[in-house]
Amino acid sequence: MDLTSNTVLITGGATGIGFALAERFLRERNEVIICGRREEALDAAKRKHPELKTRVYDVGKETQRVALHKWATKEFPRLNVLVNNAGIQRRVRIAEDKWKAAHEEIAINFEAPVHLTTLFLPHLARQGRPAILNVTSGLAFAPMAGTPVYSATKAALHSFTLSLRHQLSPTPIQVINPWAESMEATLMTTPRVERRPSWHRSRRAMTESCALAFIKMLRALFAAKAASSP
Repeated sequence: MDLTSNTVLITGGATGIGFALAERFLRERNEVIICGRREEALDAAKRKHPELKTRVYDVGKETQRVALHKWATKEFPRLNVLVNNAGIQRRVRIAEDKWKAAHEEIAINFEAPVHLTTLFLPHLARQGRPAILNVTSGLAFAPMAGTPVYSATKAALHSFTLSLRHQLSPTPIQVINPWAESMEATLMTTPRVERRPSWHRSRRAMTESCALAFIKMLRALFAAKAASSP
């Protein structure tokens, strides 16, 4: 995968790290498609970047994932990069909270990336420079007691991604697992004055820093791969 001239689909791309990644991919001259559950968030993203392609889909639902795959591959036949980014994090007390809420977290954070991967694999295999990017978290390695379901889903996605990378190693499909927490370390270089005014600005700084670190990591990865190629 090169960083330019791709057609990239980002789930959960209207806000947070997903939107920051969308902006970074746009700057690298890619065609970017984002989907999400909230139309108003997608509309806001579109207003900021009119070149974005947007669509409302809830990847927590199986029928919506199938519909997303059908629409995206039909409308964007050159789609070659899938970014499984959509996720929700809830503070949970296992002894008190209902199964429905936990199941929604599992469906969006883990079930969706696995299902979307299986749906898009045949299409990606026919593309030039195909890639699957699964966005996990440092909580996959150091779980937080207050977010047991989220932490477990990210650990599961990390494990799945490693196995998927091994299985697809004979194919041209690259499987990449950016570790969100390692990217957040770049916040240490963000001037403190930029983080002080409000939670909104500090959160924005975090997501932009994560996205920038992600792109730098991809550049380093591709450069290393190119150097090792005969």
